[in-house]
Amino acid sequence: MKRYITPVAIPLLLAVSLFSQGLLAETKIGFVDTVKLMEAAPQAKSAQSKIESEFSPREKELVGLQRDIKEQEDKLSRDGAVMSESERTKLERDILAKRRDLKRAQEEFRDDLNIRRNEVLAKLQKDMYEAVVALAKEEKYDLIFSQGVVYSSDKVDITADVLKKLTGK
Repeated sequence: MKRYITPVAIPLLLAVSLFSQGLLAETKIGFVDTVKLMEAAPQAKSAQSKIESEFSPREKELVGLQRDIKEQEDKLSRDGAVMSESERTKLERDILAKRRDLKRAQEEFRDDLNIRRNEVLAKLQKDMYEAVVALAKEEKYDLIFSQGVVYSSDKVDITADVLKKLTGK
Protein backbone atom coordinates (compact mmCIF):
# COMPACT_ATOMS: atom_id res chain seq x y z
CA MET A 1 0.00 0.00 0.00
CA LYS A 2 1.44 3.34 -1.05
CA ARG A 3 1.51 6.22 1.40
CA TYR A 4 1.60 9.85 0.42
CA ILE A 5 2.74 12.80 2.51
CA THR A 6 -0.02 15.37 2.81
CA PRO A 7 0.70 19.10 3.12
CA VAL A 8 -0.55 18.96 6.71
CA ALA A 9 2.02 16.29 7.59
CA ILE A 10 5.00 18.22 6.22
CA PRO A 11 5.30 20.69 9.16
CA LEU A 12 4.98 17.81 11.61
CA LEU A 13 7.65 15.78 9.85
CA LEU A 14 9.91 18.83 9.74
CA ALA A 15 9.45 19.50 13.46
CA VAL A 16 10.13 15.82 14.32
CA SER A 17 13.22 15.91 12.12
CA LEU A 18 14.52 19.10 13.75
CA PHE A 19 13.78 17.75 17.22
CA SER A 20 15.56 14.48 16.54
CA GLN A 21 18.62 16.41 15.37
CA GLY A 22 18.62 18.57 18.49
CA LEU A 23 17.99 21.73 16.47
CA LEU A 24 14.45 22.44 17.64
CA ALA A 25 15.54 24.04 20.89
CA GLU A 26 17.60 26.57 18.93
CA THR A 27 15.08 27.11 16.14
CA LYS A 28 12.66 30.05 16.24
CA ILE A 29 9.43 29.08 14.51
CA GLY A 30 6.42 31.23 13.65
CA PHE A 31 3.05 30.84 12.00
CA VAL A 32 1.10 33.29 9.81
CA ASP A 33 -2.63 32.95 9.20
CA THR A 34 -2.86 34.22 5.62
CA VAL A 35 -6.66 34.08 5.56
CA LYS A 36 -6.80 36.38 8.55
CA LEU A 37 -4.27 38.69 6.91
CA MET A 38 -6.32 38.83 3.70
CA GLU A 39 -9.39 39.82 5.70
CA ALA A 40 -7.72 42.38 7.97
CA ALA A 41 -4.98 43.96 5.85
CA PRO A 42 -5.72 47.58 4.94
CA GLN A 43 -4.38 46.89 1.45
CA ALA A 44 -7.08 44.25 0.95
CA LYS A 45 -9.86 46.60 2.03
CA SER A 46 -8.47 49.39 -0.12
CA ALA A 47 -8.16 47.09 -3.13
CA GLN A 48 -11.73 45.85 -2.70
CA SER A 49 -13.16 49.37 -2.61
CA LYS A 50 -11.01 50.38 -5.60
CA ILE A 51 -12.33 47.42 -7.63
CA GLU A 52 -15.91 48.23 -6.65
CA SER A 53 -15.58 51.85 -7.71
CA GLU A 54 -13.80 50.84 -10.92
CA PHE A 55 -16.51 48.38 -11.97
CA SER A 56 -19.67 50.02 -10.58
CA PRO A 57 -20.36 52.14 -13.72
CA ARG A 58 -20.30 49.03 -15.92
CA GLU A 59 -22.49 47.18 -13.44
CA LYS A 60 -25.01 50.04 -13.56
CA GLU A 61 -24.99 49.83 -17.36
CA LEU A 62 -25.83 46.13 -17.18
CA VAL A 63 -28.67 46.79 -14.75
CA GLY A 64 -30.02 49.49 -17.10
CA LEU A 65 -29.84 47.11 -20.05
CA GLN A 66 -31.73 44.46 -18.04
CA ARG A 67 -34.37 47.03 -17.17
CA ASP A 68 -34.76 48.01 -20.85
CA ILE A 69 -35.20 44.37 -21.85
CA LYS A 70 -37.78 43.85 -19.11
CA GLU A 71 -39.73 46.92 -20.25
CA GLN A 72 -39.75 45.69 -23.85
CA GLU A 73 -40.85 42.19 -22.75
CA ASP A 74 -43.66 43.73 -20.69
CA LYS A 75 -44.72 45.81 -23.70
CA LEU A 76 -44.71 42.71 -25.92
CA SER A 77 -46.81 40.69 -23.49
CA ARG A 78 -49.17 43.60 -22.86
CA ASP A 79 -49.57 44.95 -26.41
CA GLY A 80 -48.49 41.97 -28.53
CA ALA A 81 -52.00 40.94 -29.36
CA VAL A 82 -52.94 44.36 -30.75
CA MET A 83 -49.67 44.99 -32.62
CA SER A 84 -49.29 44.36 -36.28
CA GLU A 85 -47.30 41.29 -37.25
CA SER A 86 -44.34 43.38 -38.44
CA GLU A 87 -44.29 45.48 -35.22
CA ARG A 88 -44.41 42.38 -33.05
CA THR A 89 -41.68 40.67 -35.08
CA LYS A 90 -39.49 43.78 -34.92
CA LEU A 91 -39.95 44.03 -31.14
CA GLU A 92 -39.21 40.31 -30.65
CA ARG A 93 -36.02 40.65 -32.71
CA ASP A 94 -35.02 43.75 -30.79
CA ILE A 95 -35.52 41.93 -27.48
CA LEU A 96 -33.52 38.95 -28.73
CA ALA A 97 -30.67 41.21 -29.90
CA LYS A 98 -30.61 43.05 -26.59
CA ARG A 99 -30.54 39.74 -24.68
CA ARG A 100 -27.51 38.67 -26.74
CA ASP A 101 -25.83 42.00 -26.11
CA LEU A 102 -26.58 41.72 -22.40
CA LYS A 103 -25.22 38.19 -22.20
CA ARG A 104 -22.03 39.22 -24.03
CA ALA A 105 -21.62 42.31 -21.83
CA GLN A 106 -22.14 40.24 -18.66
CA GLU A 107 -19.50 37.72 -19.75
CA GLU A 108 -17.03 40.49 -20.57
CA PHE A 109 -17.78 42.14 -17.23
CA ARG A 110 -17.19 38.90 -15.32
CA ASP A 111 -13.98 38.20 -17.23
CA ASP A 112 -12.63 41.72 -16.69
CA LEU A 113 -13.60 41.64 -13.03
CA ASN A 114 -11.90 38.27 -12.49
CA ILE A 115 -8.74 39.43 -14.28
CA ARG A 116 -8.63 42.59 -12.17
CA ARG A 117 -9.25 40.68 -8.93
CA ASN A 118 -6.46 38.27 -9.79
CA GLU A 119 -4.08 41.17 -10.46
CA VAL A 120 -4.95 42.79 -7.15
CA LEU A 121 -4.72 39.47 -5.32
CA ALA A 122 -1.27 38.79 -6.78
CA LYS A 123 -0.03 42.20 -5.63
CA LEU A 124 -1.55 41.71 -2.19
CA GLN A 125 0.04 38.27 -1.85
CA LYS A 126 3.40 39.75 -2.87
CA ASP A 127 3.05 42.51 -0.26
CA MET A 128 2.11 39.95 2.40
CA TYR A 129 5.05 37.74 1.46
CA GLU A 130 7.45 40.68 1.63
CA ALA A 131 6.07 41.71 5.04
CA VAL A 132 6.46 38.17 6.40
CA VAL A 133 10.03 37.88 5.10
CA ALA A 134 10.95 41.32 6.47
CA LEU A 135 9.50 40.47 9.87
CA ALA A 136 11.23 37.07 9.87
CA LYS A 137 14.58 38.73 9.19
CA GLU A 138 14.03 41.49 11.77
CA GLU A 139 12.89 39.07 14.49
CA LYS A 140 15.42 36.39 13.45
CA TYR A 141 12.92 33.62 12.73
CA ASP A 142 14.36 30.44 11.30
CA LEU A 143 11.10 29.04 9.98
CA ILE A 144 7.63 30.45 9.37
CA PHE A 145 4.67 28.25 8.46
CA SER A 146 1.58 29.41 6.67
CA GLN A 147 -0.78 26.91 5.04
CA GLY A 148 -1.29 23.35 6.19
CA VAL A 149 -0.98 24.00 9.93
CA VAL A 150 -3.66 22.34 12.01
CA TYR A 151 -2.90 24.22 15.21
CA SER A 152 -0.57 26.95 16.38
CA SER A 153 -0.36 28.51 19.81
CA ASP A 154 -0.40 32.24 20.32
CA LYS A 155 3.30 31.99 21.17
CA VAL A 156 4.22 31.17 17.54
CA ASP A 157 1.35 32.97 15.76
CA ILE A 158 2.90 36.12 14.31
CA THR A 159 -0.09 37.12 12.19
CA ALA A 160 -0.73 40.26 14.26
CA ASP A 161 2.90 41.34 13.85
CA VAL A 162 2.73 40.87 10.09
CA LEU A 163 -0.52 42.82 10.03
CA LYS A 164 1.19 45.68 11.88
CA LYS A 165 3.98 45.59 9.31
CA LEU A 166 1.43 45.72 6.47
CA THR A 167 -0.38 48.60 8.14
CA GLY A 168 2.85 50.50 8.55
CA LYS A 169 3.72 50.20 4.84
